[in-house]
Amino acid sequence: MNIKKLWKKFWFIVWEDPSLKGWLISILFLFVMIKLVFLPMLSLVTGTPLPLAIVESCSMYHKADLFSDFDSWWQKHETKYTSLEITKSEFENYAFTRGFNKGDILFMMKAPPEKIKIGDVILFDANQKNPVIHRVINIKHEDEKYIFSTLGDNNNGQLSIEKEISEDKLVGKAVFKIVLFAGWGKLIFFENSRPASERGLCGEN
Repeated sequence: MNIKKLWKKFWFIVWEDPSLKGWLISILFLFVMIKLVFLPMLSLVTGTPLPLAIVESCSMYHKADLFSDFDSWWQKHETKYTSLEITKSEFENYAFTRGFNKGDILFMMKAPPEKIKIGDVILFDANQKNPVIHRVINIKHEDEKYIFSTLGDNNNGQLSIEKEISEDKLVGKAVFKIVLFAGWGKLIFFENSRPASERGLCGEN
């Protein structure tokens, strides 16, 4: 069988076969292409091993994304930030001032330590199952190394794991949101393994 006939047969099975077998093969083919081709190429281009990150918690949640009222959100969280000497006008110049919703997918880029600024949202290795996505609130430069401190926009205080983040723990920096809520296609399979307080959609604390 020549290459042209093989290609036509392959094309039919993957894209045109209306049977259940054809549908399953199409899904398997797409999964393999995304996992073994698309994501590795994207990692190479972005310089980070995790170019697409799913927001898995409500720690960066603001009331309702595009329809949220920043003034109302700030009024609720103002004391937390003024204690960190971060003003409302400073925060308004940060990226992602409306936060993230659980299930959002973020596009990440390599995060050179010297390029990170206060207000940036970074992805870092916290020595747990998955990296954490939080906002930088402080940066120290000691012994020619950068040390970062972060805070979740929707958290009342810092986690112990984010008070001193060494530069080697950086995984990436959030550049923009790709798709709202699309990450639920994956998260839904792990919801039952979470503590009851962390399940489901985000709501106001």
